Amino acid sequence: MKIGIILVLLMASLAFAQDLEGRVLSVGSDTTYPPFEFIDDSGEVVGFDVDIVNAVCEAVNCVAEFQTTAWDGIFPALAAGEFDMVASGVSITPERDEIVDFSDPYLTVSQSITVRVADEDYTLDDFTSGELVLAAQTGTTNANLAEELVGRDRLQLYDTFNAAVLALLNEDVDGVIIDGTAADAFVQQYAGDLVVNIGGLSADPLGLVFQEGDELTDAFNAGLAAIREDGTYDEIVAKWFTPSE
Repeated sequence: MKIGIILVLLMASLAFAQDLEGRVLSVGSDTTYPPFEFIDDSGEVVGFDVDIVNAVCEAVNCVAEFQTTAWDGIFPALAAGEFDMVASGVSITPERDEIVDFSDPYLTVSQSITVRVADEDYTLDDFTSGELVLAAQTGTTNANLAEELVGRDRLQLYDTFNAAVLALLNEDVDGVIIDGTAADAFVQQYAGDLVVNIGGLSADPLGLVFQEGDELTDAFNAGLAAIREDGTYDEIVAKWFTPSE
């Protein structure tokens, strides 16, 4: 018990040491990716990433203002100073890490393939060895994996996953490769039309993104540690993800 108390105090003191003094941070986000970030019926940006960033800001004394921006070009926009950070379900990769700084991973997701309910018997071999067409969002690790699986000729890229899912519903493609958590959200949105039938294809750690050398990275790492320690992180996970996740 004493050790637990000491850890809580340590996390609290670490977050306090990273006090951002009420700084307002602009947060770039492709708000078309439920449950990570999306626009609700009232026009507000909501989602798992939004709650995580807001919780961290509460721990390190900052205010987050989310700005909707297209995924394509989001990292150059960050580098150009259009916003202070990116929170958009971003997979940590060596290539991206060369041009931006990542926080510690705050979630690990596995990639999956979503298909129409009528095609729920499709297997991974049907995609890799047949003529089926996959869809993904351009510039994502999902698109990279899809190209590895089926080749560029049988891959259709879209600006958003919303567009990819609509293409699947319209039978323009045969499956969408997407993170499992987001796939579940689209399956719920289009209940009875879509199903996730192939999962666990690869694991991607997600991170918050900052300009190279930005001290915000350390502050947010301290905040992430604090919300994990006090239970806030687990509450946010339970709010947005199904028990299977």
